[in-house]
Amino acid sequence: MIIIKEVIDKREEKEFIKLPWKIYNDDKNWVSPLISDFKKTIRGENSTLKHDGPYKLILAFKDNETVGRMLIGINQKINKIKKYKRGYISFFECIDDFETAKSMFDYAINWFKQNGVDEIVGPVNVPNGDDNRGILIDNFDDPPYVINVYNKPYYKDLFEKYGFEKYWDVYAFHYDINTVNIERYERAYNFAVDKFDFVVEKLNRKRLSKDIEDIKQIIARAMPEEWEDFIPLDKDEIEIMANNLVPVVDEDFIFIARTKDGQPIGFNIALPDYNQALKYVNGRLFPFGIFKLLYHKRFINRLRVFVLFVIPEYRKKGVSSAIYLNIFKSAREKGFIEAEGSTIWEYNTPMINDAIKLGGKIYKTYRIFKLKLT
Repeated sequence: MIIIKEVIDKREEKEFIKLPWKIYNDDKNWVSPLISDFKKTIRGENSTLKHDGPYKLILAFKDNETVGRMLIGINQKINKIKKYKRGYISFFECIDDFETAKSMFDYAINWFKQNGVDEIVGPVNVPNGDDNRGILIDNFDDPPYVINVYNKPYYKDLFEKYGFEKYWDVYAFHYDINTVNIERYERAYNFAVDKFDFVVEKLNRKRLSKDIEDIKQIIARAMPEEWEDFIPLDKDEIEIMANNLVPVVDEDFIFIARTKDGQPIGFNIALPDYNQALKYVNGRLFPFGIFKLLYHKRFINRLRVFVLFVIPEYRKKGVSSAIYLNIFKSAREKGFIEAEGSTIWEYNTPMINDAIKLGGKIYKTYRIFKLKLT
């Protein structure tokens, strides 16, 4: 018999956090999250999660063993702006047992209907970010890059058997940094910056507040209204994002494009693949994990590019390619050999074309599902 419980105390919260250690205990590709960070995430302490609408953490038990978990929620902010009645699923984990997944989905649907929801999407990240999006549906042989998805191959079957259908796929592109033809693209870059009068500069910690303000302006202008699942980040969300990223960013991998008169027009966020070091930490920095992290951090040679925005007036003017070029030049200079550009929605044709143009190849696909309740 499967029993579903809502997480209401610290013991159950611990069960929610630790379940993946059971599911992936023999999987060499899985990388555990930092427990301290994940705890803040599910409590809404490092995001606007608890302010954006109701949510619950649920656990599935079978023979007194924890066998499944899921976050279910309603982003009232997006629903209001987009005129949706939508709920979402996140942090889904489950043993290879359909009855367990079905019991969690049944519980979720009952809760969603009580709250006026007419469709569910997921798994998605919470509340409005760019990490851990979808379910990996191919290429389970390559370890995941930092703050990206990894799961068991059977997860897709659990969703489809219940009746979920494909909503959107998102892609990860792989780059071999040593084979990217930087010299060729540098000529195109020089032509573009001269013709369209812009420059690309690294993030500058000495003027961090100015750079963050420019990033806010870019996001506000660059987020397409027709994107179904996104709304521009508000001031609080951008400040939270900055607070989360500033301690771990390498300014050699974050660039801001501006016109010659200083108007911000594009930016990116890229991080060294800290998963290459975090896999030795087993979720805890203290007392010894921090030393393992600092030791293995020296050997990181992969990079994840996970945010890139360009304002509409400067799309198709070489700005995104110019930013990518600067990222790859910097990565090569620092001895990095691989990069991932992710996750790019299948409907984002301009970004897909830019990725391919720079030598990227789709090597992973993540699927977000939808289920109609009416």
